[in-house]
Amino acid sequence: MRRREAGRFAERVIDGVDDSGTPERIVVWIERKQGGVWAVGRAVNPQHRPSDEPRPADYAFEGYELQDALKHANETLEDDLRVSEQDGRSVHLAPFKRAELLGPLERWFFGRR
Repeated sequence: MRRREAGRFAERVIDGVDDSGTPERIVVWIERKQGGVWAVGRAVNPQHRPSDEPRPADYAFEGYELQDALKHANETLEDDLRVSEQDGRSVHLAPFKRAELLGPLERWFFGRR
């Protein structure tokens, strides 16, 4: 599997179960796309895909404002954590914060990966 993480600035992984009790992994991330676009993605069981390349339907948000991306990412994360808790799995993950994106953004902007 080819890894595609160069533009991915932050990521959270929720390990839980689906409706039938089968293990399920949900990945929520924030990435920077070409043209200065921030994107929030959400994929279910991406480890079973032939590639790390996100599908168009994986994107929950695309826009130019970092604050909007943070808002959408945290809402998506909260929704998945709430469902996990309702399923009896108490998972605690830190919300996405602006500060964790600034270092990768600076490296990306100046071409230092």
